[in-house]
Amino acid sequence: MAKKPKKQQQSGGTPATVALSSAGVDFTVHSYDHDPSHPSYGEEAAEAMGVRADRVFKTLVADVDGALTVAVVPVSGSLDLKALAAAVGGKRAAMADPALAERTTGYVRGGISPLGQRKRLPTVLDDSAKAHETICVSAGRRGLEVELSPGDLAQLTGAVLAPIGRG
Repeated sequence: MAKKPKKQQQSGGTPATVALSSAGVDFTVHSYDHDPSHPSYGEEAAEAMGVRADRVFKTLVADVDGALTVAVVPVSGSLDLKALAAAVGGKRAAMADPALAERTTGYVRGGISPLGQRKRLPTVLDDSAKAHETICVSAGRRGLEVELSPGDLAQLTGAVLAPIGRG
């Protein structure tokens, strides 16, 4: 069972860590040296932190019927676009243009956090997150993750929980 993370105050942190500190929730920041040649940002984070991949979640930005939507799914699987569309009452979903995702969230690809985005987007968190006391998501840059409870993440992002991850 995972340890309860300790609240960590960030001065001059990323928008994600500043948002967490401002909200007063418990969280832990994990940093590691990012290897640009690694084929998967999420799997690299899990390996570097020594955390099971089903507890490390990636943040993906999709276009659902013309509206950007954030999907947060385990790095050990993939996003089910049909399930994402259904979760927000849409019909069709496709991955968003990476440059548009970066401009809209204020983060770079591989470091997009569901927290502290420049423009708050509708968010869907894969319901497998409920199986864990804490999960890890990007803290807003490559090589930086934040660990927090799935309930706190859902509350702070206004996320809907739904089965949007595959395998």
